Amino acid sequence: MSPRLLIALLTAVLSVAACSDDIKVGPSPDLGPGRDRIAPPNQSAFGPNGLSFGPGASKSKDLGEGAILGVNAFLWRASLDTVSFMPITSADPFGGTIVTDWYTAPTTPGERYKLNVYILGRELRSDGVRVSVFRQVQGKGGWSDAPAPNTMSAALEDTILTKARQLRITGLENSTPQ
Repeated sequence: MSPRLLIALLTAVLSVAACSDDIKVGPSPDLGPGRDRIAPPNQSAFGPNGLSFGPGASKSKDLGEGAILGVNAFLWRASLDTVSFMPITSADPFGGTIVTDWYTAPTTPGERYKLNVYILGRELRSDGVRVSVFRQVQGKGGWSDAPAPNTMSAALEDTILTKARQLRITGLENSTPQ
């Protein structure tokens, strides 16, 4: 690395660090051990319930048990349960996406499927989940794209919604005092 590049990089890092007047590293009473910061409960620039628009914005919404997720916790869990037989390539609970790798069923070795599951919001609603199904068939030249059955996406969405409703009912039954 050339000396000019090193000096430029060091200058940039120090300039960015100088922009903050409150840099604390290590244990301190303000930060706790290390760099752990705990946000005060219900503190937001937009009030305790955040920013809401439109009719019914002040209504209580069913966000599921894990409201810390970016999406509905019941839909998230039901989606993971539904596609658990397939290898999962990525799962983003904040963005609400689950991407599987190709899966070949033992009964049909000449075709394989891949799924993309999108959870579209924080409410448990019938239009809160979308599934994209991709299918490939094996030919002489290798795998080639083929259309998936028309009803497969809708059937997977219905399965996810049914499981999410069951999880919600189970959660409500477990949370009611006996």
